[in-house]
Amino acid sequence: MTFAVEIRHSQGDFRIEADFTSEGGVTALFGRSGSGKTSVLRIVGGLVRPDHGRIIVGDQVLLDTSKGICLPPHRRGLGYVFQEPRLFPHLTVRQNLNYGQWFAGSRSSFADPEKIIAILGLEALLPRRPGSLSGGEKQRVAIGRALLASPRILLMDEPLSALDEARKAEILPYIERLRDELNLPILYVSHSVSEVARLADRVVAMADGRVTGIGNASEILGIQTVATGRESGSVLEGLVRLQGEDPDLAAIALRGCRLFVPRGDLHEGQKLRVHIPAREVLLATSEPHGISALNVLKGEIRSMTGSDGGAVDIALRCGEEVLRARITGLSAKRMDLMVGQSIHAIIKTVALDPSGRAR
Repeated sequence: MTFAVEIRHSQGDFRIEADFTSEGGVTALFGRSGSGKTSVLRIVGGLVRPDHGRIIVGDQVLLDTSKGICLPPHRRGLGYVFQEPRLFPHLTVRQNLNYGQWFAGSRSSFADPEKIIAILGLEALLPRRPGSLSGGEKQRVAIGRALLASPRILLMDEPLSALDEARKAEILPYIERLRDELNLPILYVSHSVSEVARLADRVVAMADGRVTGIGNASEILGIQTVATGRESGSVLEGLVRLQGEDPDLAAIALRGCRLFVPRGDLHEGQKLRVHIPAREVLLATSEPHGISALNVLKGEIRSMTGSDGGAVDIALRCGEEVLRARITGLSAKRMDLMVGQSIHAIIKTVALDPSGRAR
């Protein structure tokens, strides 16, 4: 299902201008805190009426200010997952989920309740009350409740921001399953590079209330991290290949090269994205020997750009992939680096952990 958003709105001195479309999957609104991401989500959800706007989900017009159309939140058929779970403490998990089904009304469900429960791994939690659940478990229940309302689109407002790193790593695979197994558009707000890199099919970058770029995660994150002062890096996608040599490692088959990552709960043939911070990439002008790093990729320097603090951002072509590195200007000068030069990129395996955990 496609959706289109066109918004013009002023909040005091802050002006929001957003215009984007999506063909489905996960569309991430990405940017720093205060960039306008949540404001856009609230307008889509019907919590704020904009000065001017048009929002269409499938063939349903939710908002068209030029025609005086502005459906209230309960008639938009949207699922909303907030930063906090907002569960009913006196109800069991099953009863909280049933509350979501009650809001589905006459809309036919795109997935039966038991399937949603299975995808989110809620079976063992059904008789429990929210007070006995971990933060990650509560958020999974909140997502299930939103899904069982049979929404046309799922809105997720930084759903992992209140969780610690371990709980984030626990819940990310469940959101991936929703993306891969349900034909449901998701509009996902986040300022986390690792979350967006792992989940998003399309990224809408925002700054100061305006859209600054739209594209896939690899294109946008590489550009926007440099432009906004965030840590630059690369987003690579490939298929998991399990290794017999070391049961604790898996390989990601990329275009013309491969990377080793911790195996965790990965399975053969799984599609996987990884975010590699530019600071985790070391460069060598000759093939290194006698080092512990497993990931050494041969490539060619495609571009070199100066950045703040005297650092140099370098884009490398490794196979058919683009890998970004950030080194000091002094290192670049001493190595006499130049565009077109052959180079070896050294990546610490731990930096490739696809779980999104902080280092």
